[in-house]
Amino acid sequence: MSLSKVKILELPKILDERGNLSFLEEGKQIPFEIKRTYWIYDVPGGETRGGHSYKENQEIIIALSGSFDVVLNDGFDSKVVSLNRSYYGIYVPSGIWRHMENFSTNALAMIISSTYFDANDYIREFEEYKGETLKV
Repeated sequence: MSLSKVKILELPKILDERGNLSFLEEGKQIPFEIKRTYWIYDVPGGETRGGHSYKENQEIIIALSGSFDVVLNDGFDSKVVSLNRSYYGIYVPSGIWRHMENFSTNALAMIISSTYFDANDYIREFEEYKGETLKV
């Protein structure tokens, strides 16, 4: 899988003087059927989250509050995407190594997944991931 498949998503934003509203819909902004949603919060300063790739799972990652960086790697190239607006997300297809870092105070990351949790879907060692990438 190539980093070219990673996409920044601009979610709909409805402006209102009482407060803005954004949303996402399966089949529109989300290119897969939603099976699981989880969120990451209260990350201590200097900690990272993630540090794995999925064999099947695809994800959308959104910073609902605060900011953090998503570091992506396809085994050949890497890039960093900073998320800090709740109306932007990043689509991460299966086969991309990723971790999140530089969490601001009170950052809230929401992740929308295409599969139910399955420990066997993870590649948790980067060297193993690179070996799998080179086979493709």
